[in-house]
Formats: sequence, structure tokens, C-alpha cells
Amino acid sequence: MAKVGVFVGSVFGGAEDVAQDVITQLSCNGHTAQLYLDPQLDDFLAYQNDTIVVITSTTGQGEVPDNLLPLYVALNDQFPLVPKLSYGVISMGDSSYGEDRYCGAGRQFDEMLQQLQAKPVAERLDIDACVSFDALEATLPWLSRFLKQIA
Repeated sequence: MAKVGVFVGSVFGGAEDVAQDVITQLSCNGHTAQLYLDPQLDDFLAYQNDTIVVITSTTGQGEVPDNLLPLYVALNDQFPLVPKLSYGVISMGDSSYGEDRYCGAGRQFDEMLQQLQAKPVAERLDIDACVSFDALEATLPWLSRFLKQIA
């Protein structure tokens, strides 16, 4: 089974709630899962031959939340190539803020991981707060496909 790091960027706790449920589903399916609420570069690099899931809300003008920003900056500065890393991104946002800002944090992480040569397991999931009032419910179909891919 897979070793999965779950890296969370949360402003008001919504992404953290989704992450807790993702951890539960991963564990129930026999995977080893670890939650990172204030991840550092070393935490990320520990999974360079495994799988990660980035679950992030978007803040301000489409920015990465403060607790996840140090990791994003470190990845950008250090630029460690991770061609054996598999990943998925769940991005939460509000489309009423405009398309260039909507789910900006998840989009930025997805683009960064691709530049670092990581391999997406599934297409990025963008959850629109204007459409999906229950982010977990919106996550479940994506998570089901993700679990099949890493099994």
C-alpha cells in the first residue's frame, strides 16, 4: 500500500476538515497517511518516492494560505526535482472572486509540482464554495478515483 503525505493549507479550517476525512479514507483503504498542517521542505522531501495530496483553500487575491506558504516558497527557491513523486491536489475557492483568483493556491501548487517533475495521479479537483456547500461531499468522487490509482 502507499505512503501518503497530506499537506494542508487552511484559513478557516475547511481544508483541514477535508484533510481529516481524506486521511480517514486513506487509512481505511490500507494506506499509511500523515497529516501536515505546517509543512516544511523536509516533510515534503520525505515523500519524494511516494505520494502526496495537497489540500488547500485560497486566500486573498488567489494566494497560498500562510501555513502552507513556507513550503511553497521553499519549493520555489530550492527547486528539488521529484520525478518519482505522485500527487493529487484538492483546491478550494470561491468563483465569485474572479477566474484569475479562483482556486489560485491549488493551481499554483499543481503548476509547481509539475515543474518539479512530479506525476499527477488525478486531475486537480477545484471545489467552488458558490456551488458546493459541503466540500467533503464534492471530494468523495475524486478521492474514490485517486484511491484506485494508488492501489
